[in-house]
Amino acid sequence: MPADDLALLEPHMRRCELPLRMMLATPGIPIEAVYFIEQGIGSVVASTASGHEAEVGFIGFEGMTGSSLVMGDDRAPHACYVQLEGDAIRIEAGAFNAALAASATLRMFLLRFVNALQTQAGCTALVNARLKLEERLARWLLMCDDRVPGEHLAITHEFLAIMLGVRRPGVTVALQLLEGRALIRARRGEIVIRDRAGLIELANGSYGEPEAEYVRLIGEISAA
Repeated sequence: MPADDLALLEPHMRRCELPLRMMLATPGIPIEAVYFIEQGIGSVVASTASGHEAEVGFIGFEGMTGSSLVMGDDRAPHACYVQLEGDAIRIEAGAFNAALAASATLRMFLLRFVNALQTQAGCTALVNARLKLEERLARWLLMCDDRVPGEHLAITHEFLAIMLGVRRPGVTVALQLLEGRALIRARRGEIVIRDRAGLIELANGSYGEPEAEYVRLIGEISAA
């Protein structure tokens, strides 16, 4: 971010913790604040009136919540909540909007992130429709690995089922398949990445395009 634009935001930055399942945005309700995640992961989750849920967006330290504000709206179309706990920089929506109004370059910079996030969402829709569960799971774990330092991911089967839009028994079978190939080690509430290159191969081309688009628009994304 350009230094002048960062200076507009700095007086309004407040560091906060992100406990598991904390709501960062609620659909249909005006956005109260944006969160620039420093550690942890936020999931953008779409839902139906009947209660079905699936992840449509994935945000870590490379991004922010509340991107609707960048596009001129005051409400998020989907819920966003903390999937892996961590911390973030919080800026009240009013102060954030004032900064956007004061700087065209700030909005243009953040629109690059919105573009990258939309590319990611489009890829997610494609792989959910066309790929096998184990291939989708491999992609999801790679995206986590990009954003979480180390090889240990604190995630439950139940949460994975929501993120992938499948039933919990299906997640269990897919994890067993990946573990049988020595790609991961699955424990209760934790997954350990053992073979990243093998996960990329299993992802069957579903991982890489959104990541390359982010690099083109903004820069590298890696927590390693």
